[in-house]
Amino acid sequence: MKKFLTLFIAFFILTLVHSQEKKPEISFEKTVIDYGTVNKGDNGIREFVFKNTGNAPLIISNVKSTCGCTIPKKPEKPILPGESEKIQVKYDTKRVGFIRKSITVTSNAASSPTTILKIKGQVVENNQQIGIERKKKSIVEVY
Repeated sequence: MKKFLTLFIAFFILTLVHSQEKKPEISFEKTVIDYGTVNKGDNGIREFVFKNTGNAPLIISNVKSTCGCTIPKKPEKPILPGESEKIQVKYDTKRVGFIRKSITVTSNAASSPTTILKIKGQVVENNQQIGIERKKKSIVEVY
């Protein structure tokens, strides 16, 4: 009985110590940014805002995109518990067409060390809108 009681107390103490372990957690406001329809050459910079909801410093170790047309920028310093920070993403809007890119964020977060962020939208020629054709001017309107 004495051995059982000692074993029970040891298990209880280990459980308490383990439950108080400090762990960082990452929580994004949104994981998908929709650029919508943007003109060629417009500003392609967007930001993913996140917060460290854990109780230990969060370190973003790597941020990479699926292609060279998307350049992510990660915070360099550790994010303390309760603090918010941003991951900046710059898409090259000189490329006309649909946007469907992924950004992989690697951190020391306990429950999700890898997070996938996505951007989507469409880049069109200047003054061109989806579903609306540009009218050619008549010779009278030109002169």
